[in-house]
Amino acid sequence: MNINIQQLEYVVAVDSYRHFAKAAESCFVTQPTLSMMIQKLEDELNIKIFDRSTHPVEPTPIGRQIIEQARVSLRHFRQIKEIADNERNIVKGSFRLGVIPTIAPYLIPELLEKQNEKRNEISLTLHEYTTVQIVNKLQNGMLDGGLLAGPLHHDRLTEIPVYYEKFYAYVSPKDKTYSEKEVDLNLIDINHIWLLENEHCLRGQIERLCRMKQSVKSASPAVQYKAGSIETLIHVVDHNGGMTIIPEMSAMRLGKGQHLHLRDFKNSPAYREVSLVVSNDYVRKAMLNEVLKIIKSSVPKEMQDMRLKEFVVELV
Repeated sequence: MNINIQQLEYVVAVDSYRHFAKAAESCFVTQPTLSMMIQKLEDELNIKIFDRSTHPVEPTPIGRQIIEQARVSLRHFRQIKEIADNERNIVKGSFRLGVIPTIAPYLIPELLEKQNEKRNEISLTLHEYTTVQIVNKLQNGMLDGGLLAGPLHHDRLTEIPVYYEKFYAYVSPKDKTYSEKEVDLNLIDINHIWLLENEHCLRGQIERLCRMKQSVKSASPAVQYKAGSIETLIHVVDHNGGMTIIPEMSAMRLGKGQHLHLRDFKNSPAYREVSLVVSNDYVRKAMLNEVLKIIKSSVPKEMQDMRLKEFVVELV
């Protein structure tokens, strides 16, 4: 059996685009060439990798396993050159970075600006994904790194802490706690805080911070709403009362009047740890160090104090 790298690249491209013509364009070959090479691979394996009758095209059950292994094989193949480049301290090429939605709006603009100033040979490609999506894509080689809130304690990933972001309560003047200078976490009711959707890790940290478990028994509010972004939560509080909890970078971008609604927590400060996360087998150390420098240059120095780790709220 003679499987070549090109065939694996074509299979992965079709899976990524779910369209033969777009996959061929991304691989700089004609569609007939790409289709023929994939057909040849299917014939050699005596299985169908793709169901061509569906629109968009879908992998077959066995095809999904083949594609997953193809991604792993391609990553390992690329690592041969990457190991050599790292030995010679060559820092050039692409770095695909996933950023979670509760970080992306506040950090990506600054990150792009810093990268443009560097004028290096790194092509930094940024993607906004949830934590679960980033973790999966790191493991199958679709991303090189991720900016995530942690610690994750994942046995196949390496976490490099970058900065620590303080949590604040954002309280409406209509709320009974507004007159207080600090918010007492022990008195917060889960049913009276506006939260993000379950897919956001920030929600889990807020639940942990406020000791809010499913066993908490209290009357449900007349209206329940789970937002998709921190900005939406802030607007909901502004117009409907109540409170939410937001991270420091979001608080830094509030309007002048909105800063009056911020409150510290009464018992102790609370932070989230934001880390650059890569797969354990990531080999481009020089590249990783350069990307880490760019990220750190985009974050206020006071947020990079490693002593703040003491106040990190663990994920649920």
